[in-house]
Amino acid sequence: MSDQAYDPSQEGAKMSFKGAMSYGDYLHLDAVLEQQHPQSDAHDELLFIIQHQTSELWMKLALHELGAAREALIGGDMAHMFKMLARVSRIFEQLNNAWDVLRTMTPADYTRFRDALGPSSGFQSYQYRMIEYVLGNRNPNMLKPHEHVANVHQMLAGELERPSFYDEVVRLLFRTIDGSEDNMPAPQLTTPHAPNAEIQTRWKMVYEDVDAHWRLYELGEKLVDLEDYFRRWRFNHVTTVERVIGFKRGTGGTSGVQYLRRMLEVELFPELWHLRGEL
Repeated sequence: MSDQAYDPSQEGAKMSFKGAMSYGDYLHLDAVLEQQHPQSDAHDELLFIIQHQTSELWMKLALHELGAAREALIGGDMAHMFKMLARVSRIFEQLNNAWDVLRTMTPADYTRFRDALGPSSGFQSYQYRMIEYVLGNRNPNMLKPHEHVANVHQMLAGELERPSFYDEVVRLLFRTIDGSEDNMPAPQLTTPHAPNAEIQTRWKMVYEDVDAHWRLYELGEKLVDLEDYFRRWRFNHVTTVERVIGFKRGTGGTSGVQYLRRMLEVELFPELWHLRGEL
């Protein structure tokens, strides 16, 4: 082993970045790393902030992928849509893994800075709300927490005016199985997607003849995969909150664990889950 310090420049690595684009420049790291502002002297508050900020960054990417996937679906570009949906599932896997880090915070740790949060709460995440709206879980009552930010409220309300991603999937389902959209149920623009027997019947036809409807079958399984990861994320949220604060009310005024447990009952693509009992 050489006693000389390794010098990457000897192999061509650039070592001077004066006047050139560096790693920190490209990522604007100074700006990113200066956005953590604990409101107390509690050691674990930085963990809490970074956990939620990084989650919001992953959700930003999820929305980027879901938006592009919807446009690809509308344009008939199934191959790219499948890739994007697979990526969204892996994003939610990352979000799931993040709960493991937050769970290292004990109730005593959280109590030290909880009051500093005021009424702020993850309940108010507009990106999470947009993900639900894009996928089809559309509760117009959930616009209210965003009324104080006009552009955010307008963006969310605008999403409720167009068919969800799942509505577009259903359109493809009927166009393929029936040969037209004539019998397709109207998009559920401003209500959570409720189970529909006609939709489930057509999904059942797909799953009973996979070879004849392979593309739709693959799409159905991609959606189930996505919702599987999404449900796990919700479940991990519940167990983390219960572990840290028990059954106290959430900082945003919700019933805390009880509210989160109610969210576990929400199904994004109910027909794809319900048909399994009929096969």
